[in-house]
Amino acid sequence: MYDWQVKLFSKERLYLAGPECFYTNGYTLWDAMRRKAEYNGFGVTMPSDNQLDMSSPDLRDHAKAIFQNCANCMNESTAILVDLENFRGAEPDGGSIYELGMAYARGMRCYAYTRDKRALTWKVQGAHLNNGIVCGPDNKPLPYAELPFAPAIVGACKVIEGDFDDCLNLFMTELNEECKNETLGIKVQPKPIPPAVPHEKPLVYLAGFERYDEDAAEKYNEMKAVCAKYGFDAVAPIDMVRNDIVVDADNPYEVAARLFNRCQQHVRDCDIVLANLNDFRGYEPSNDVSFECGMGYQLGKKLFGYMDDVTRMRERIPNYGEAREFRDECGRNAENFDYPINLMFSGSMPIFENSSFEAVVKQMAEALK
Repeated sequence: MYDWQVKLFSKERLYLAGPECFYTNGYTLWDAMRRKAEYNGFGVTMPSDNQLDMSSPDLRDHAKAIFQNCANCMNESTAILVDLENFRGAEPDGGSIYELGMAYARGMRCYAYTRDKRALTWKVQGAHLNNGIVCGPDNKPLPYAELPFAPAIVGACKVIEGDFDDCLNLFMTELNEECKNETLGIKVQPKPIPPAVPHEKPLVYLAGFERYDEDAAEKYNEMKAVCAKYGFDAVAPIDMVRNDIVVDADNPYEVAARLFNRCQQHVRDCDIVLANLNDFRGYEPSNDVSFECGMGYQLGKKLFGYMDDVTRMRERIPNYGEAREFRDECGRNAENFDYPINLMFSGSMPIFENSSFEAVVKQMAEALK
């Protein structure tokens, strides 16, 4: 490694995100990745490096401490490299995508890598044709079937097919190119972010996977009416934003970019993110929702979540039990912080049981008093 490269790369601090912490020997793998980045001159902000106070008898305090540590490390980072390995379903780990949302909101460089960049049509078990439409196992049209990942991921970062080394190598190449272009006076100006639209009542962003249902407009109108009853305005992912256009293109990446731009603007505009954290394609929330939660947190929005089943995660996720470290069928640990979902969500927001949407909004209103 040349001295000038080490000097160039040392300006960057990498946040390595992914589900490795749940793997057998996963921390060893993470350490190898960190050492590879450090060898090339990068600083690395690994939350696992920090000693935390885990003396509390309340497991929920542990989740909050770990989450805050991750948030602190994120605020010291300049770039994120995310492992998009599918996790308990056809899509990536929700906690990792939450972190991607945090990084995007901070304006960090966002990169991700995958061993399988094929469209989800190939990866969702039970995907099939029904009257010429690609449907999922529930016989509903398969959302973003032609994309490898959710629009939030495709829109927010560069996705590399390969492993961590491939991702790191591309990142280094692009840093060299940026250095060269700056010398030549060539600099890409970031797209200006429109200011938030002023509003009188607290504005709630309804982050949920209902956006992909054929009757989404009807569902969101009902949800908005409930929000209005408790003194909130509400906006949905399907609602247009200023300077928006109707998404109608043959290229799925163009569609994804416009959908992403719309939803990220809604998160910037809102005061509150109300997230449907129910399982989506496995035992994980929707990746779009996960991203929007992370983005909302980083932007200082108030977060609230809801689930139909709030049974703690270790009981909700099928696993081999204590004798085998509560690992699932692939050897991934089912975490236990007395919460129903990954600590990135449970450590950053109240999670209500969804007996009805009105009951959720009522609890949210009471919590905000």
